[in-house]
Amino acid sequence: MPATQVLNNDTSPYVELEREAWAQLAGNAPQPLSQLEIERVRGLGDELDLEEVRQVYLPLTELISMRVRFAGELYRSQERFLARPQPQRTPFVIGLAGSVAVGKSTTARLLRELLAHSSQHSRVELVTTDGFLLPNAELERRGLLERKGFPESYDRRSLLRFIMDVKSGRDEVCAPVYSHLVYDVTDDVVALQRPDIVIVEGLNVLQPARGRADGRPGLAISDFFDFSVYVDAAHHDIRRWYVDRFLRLRETAFRDPASYFRRYSALDEREARAMAGSLWDSINGPNLKDNIQPTCGRATLVLRKDSDHSVRWIRLRKL
Repeated sequence: MPATQVLNNDTSPYVELEREAWAQLAGNAPQPLSQLEIERVRGLGDELDLEEVRQVYLPLTELISMRVRFAGELYRSQERFLARPQPQRTPFVIGLAGSVAVGKSTTARLLRELLAHSSQHSRVELVTTDGFLLPNAELERRGLLERKGFPESYDRRSLLRFIMDVKSGRDEVCAPVYSHLVYDVTDDVVALQRPDIVIVEGLNVLQPARGRADGRPGLAISDFFDFSVYVDAAHHDIRRWYVDRFLRLRETAFRDPASYFRRYSALDEREARAMAGSLWDSINGPNLKDNIQPTCGRATLVLRKDSDHSVRWIRLRKL
């Protein structure tokens, strides 16, 4: 397929490119990461190597960097128009969404590393919305502990306040930190001090706004994104990746005495597969189907993965 050929016709509001055509868009951009650096950002079970980075994520980084640059020019033009020039624009915010086990956390960490190699925007911060989950005690009080990760399990008011503070240009904005080991929000915070770019990664970051009690429309954190990415794959593939990851965790992190899931480390492989399948079918699968997947169309760009975790095609919303 020629590099200029797209998968859909010109009447679509999207441009869809096969991986081979997309890979050519990076041109001669240098590969800034070593294989060792890639292995450090790669999540458990994710397949990621130098070629995947070159063909998929270098073009994406080039596109985002172009958006950041032109957003800065637009900002300066608007400030001149308003006759109130300010020395620095607010951070460029990227939302990154997708299912559990699809590889969105790896994608977020990789983008942070790639974007930070540019001298034009070297200060890149990554915040996960896990830190804005309600504490386990509160989830249990509300009967929501088994629905952790569903939209109602987050402190949405605090999350919205955080993103509004970021886009207000505050000198320092803090976000809470979540521990996957103890499966709960901690007392730690991460402080953002006027970064160039903020990546906000989470299951439901592209959720539309909810109506307010008085009937007025509300705000969603996605209203403040400058760019957004959705990591997509077939549901049966994601379920398989989830089960495989569960089996690996049973041999590693679950064995930690402090792990919330330590009880699963004693399961044999058959029992572990059954448990992982049950957790997926009762919690993560329904959340994907009902809440996460429906937000895919709201993303600026979609990375569609194949059964081996490699990105097969890319869909970009037209300007």
